Amino acid sequence: MPTSTPPAIQPAIRPGAVPDAAAADAAATASAAAPRARGFGRWAAEPIAETVPLIRSRVRSVLDGWEICADIADVLLLAASELVGNVVLHAAGAGRLRVEVSLRSGWLQLEVTDGSPSLPRLPQPRGEVDQDSEDGRGLLIVHLMAAEAGGRLSVQADEFGKSVRVRVPAA
Repeated sequence: MPTSTPPAIQPAIRPGAVPDAAAADAAATASAAAPRARGFGRWAAEPIAETVPLIRSRVRSVLDGWEICADIADVLLLAASELVGNVVLHAAGAGRLRVEVSLRSGWLQLEVTDGSPSLPRLPQPRGEVDQDSEDGRGLLIVHLMAAEAGGRLSVQADEFGKSVRVRVPAA
């Protein structure tokens, strides 16, 4: 059986970003002396299925480094899996995937960008759910979890593609 190599993820590290576990430890030590004010991590990756758990792991590392509470981290981790998974399923042909997580002024934001011009249907809570449907619930779940945490889900499009964002309070 042929072995597959993991997809390449290109990190773009910025001040305040925590790209891996070792850096998370260093950031945790540094954060004891300075308040968590702002920072971000950004990654570009190939839009393939193997990328989903890798991006989720990177986002988890950053959130752990920022000492984000488990309930809020769970919202962003679910969102990362769902949004990156949607790019793999619906926009992989566009060949572009970028993920950014940021902490600014007490707000966490996860942004997933792809090169496809087609917009996702924003979730509309329905009274009736098609029990046989295999898709269409992920964005609704992310939307509801973000709203419950005091945040929101949004989509922005431009000539280069689209970005889906989840924004929640950090505390």
